[in-house]
Formats: sequence, C-alpha cells, structure tokens
Amino acid sequence: MSFLLPEGTAEAIRQRMDKRELRGQVLDDYLADYERRKGPVSAQEQEHARQILDEVFTEKDE
Repeated sequence: MSFLLPEGTAEAIRQRMDKRELRGQVLDDYLADYERRKGPVSAQEQEHARQILDEVFTEKDE
C-alpha cells in the first residue's frame, strides 16, 4: 500500500496524531474506499489489513 502526499503533508499529519490514531485512520479510510469500490470486506481480511499496517508502522520506527 502506498500513498502520495505533497511534501510536508505527511509530517504535518504525524505531528497532529499519534501513530495509533494515524494507523487507525489510514485503515478506516482504506477499508471504506475498498468497500465502496468492491464490496464488503470480511473480518479476516480486515485483520490482515490491520497486520500489514502494524508492520508498516513498526518498520518506520526502526
């Protein structure tokens, strides 16, 4: 998963939100968009998406 943001936007978002809030917002937005385009997402698929985002946000900390 990747996002293109104007320079400085990602940093401004990070300053306003902690990582858990940001991760939750990204996940919510992604799932809402996916469901709008392709239909319902199962609980198993939601958990898989959550695990992927956890890995992405953990890698950023290292």
